[in-house]
Amino acid sequence: MLEDSTEMPVVLILDEVDVSRRLLKAMLKSSPYRILEAKKPSEAVALLDQHKVNLVIVDLILPELSGPDFCRYLKADRRTQLIPIMMMTSVQGVENEIAGIASGADEFLLKPLQPAVVRTRIRALLRHKALIDELEEAESILFALAQSVEQRDKNTGMHCERLAAYGIALGQALGVSRPDLLALFRGGYLHDIGKISIPDSILFKRGLLNEEEWATMRLHTIRGEEICRPMKTLAPVLPIIRNHHERWDGSGYPDGLAGEEIPLLARILQVADIYDALTTVRTYKPAFTHDEAIQILEDEARRGWRDPELVPLFAQLAHPLMPAGTAEPAGETAVMRESLENMRRQLAR
Repeated sequence: MLEDSTEMPVVLILDEVDVSRRLLKAMLKSSPYRILEAKKPSEAVALLDQHKVNLVIVDLILPELSGPDFCRYLKADRRTQLIPIMMMTSVQGVENEIAGIASGADEFLLKPLQPAVVRTRIRALLRHKALIDELEEAESILFALAQSVEQRDKNTGMHCERLAAYGIALGQALGVSRPDLLALFRGGYLHDIGKISIPDSILFKRGLLNEEEWATMRLHTIRGEEICRPMKTLAPVLPIIRNHHERWDGSGYPDGLAGEEIPLLARILQVADIYDALTTVRTYKPAFTHDEAIQILEDEARRGWRDPELVPLFAQLAHPLMPAGTAEPAGETAVMRESLENMRRQLAR
């Protein structure tokens, strides 16, 4: 049993009937849970905003809106969509169970409730939630690690955010699926995570890299894929991480893929990555203007390095997110990050 109540799983009971809530609390009295209570959905939403809730127990019939409608509300919000929901009712009829499960409830129980069954189902739901939390935490650590790579170089501030924005804009123009847009968002942050293994002497070298240094630098795509591969949720991002340095004519790395052998999402992010690198100051070059960067991309497409269809489309869509080569104002940074976070929540629904 956990000693610190702040670490106890938090169970929110939403039921208009006082007796029903008291009965549930009595069933869970011997369990290491912290219980929150609400009589109506608006009270429950306020509690969800204030507390990290691990499980919601909701009655089918509620004031303000029905239990299934409340389930749909929670499942539509990125902040609450992964919270397991147990729905209960005294109203007989298989159609009610179908409505509850279809709305997003993870369990459906008929009253009168059997205490042993309730406790067993709750333990199972909380175990599942704990596993989900571990996965989310691991993913968050990877994103923080990827941003730490970016922060090693003062000239690449907001690089990940810009890539996510450019990649999603180009993906939307191409009509890719919502899961692919989410992969582009994540790829914007994680594409260069393998550079965590590259020595600063190579990563920030002012002159040209020699052959041995280039061989080390090229390994970052493979190492990045290796870092992210254990996370099953990142499987759609792996081709972006591994193949965003391939070239249309097959002269890229690490696999020498050519043309449409190169995964589409990798080609999309590659164009965005090159544009952003061109329009920002790096240790080895000054920042180019927007027009100069587009010209270079078009020249590289003609040379056979870049996707000849994506580059013209990107040229129509791209616009500088901030003046090239300058530090972004704190206000603009906050706005961009908030906008991207909202976008991520929408894509993940």
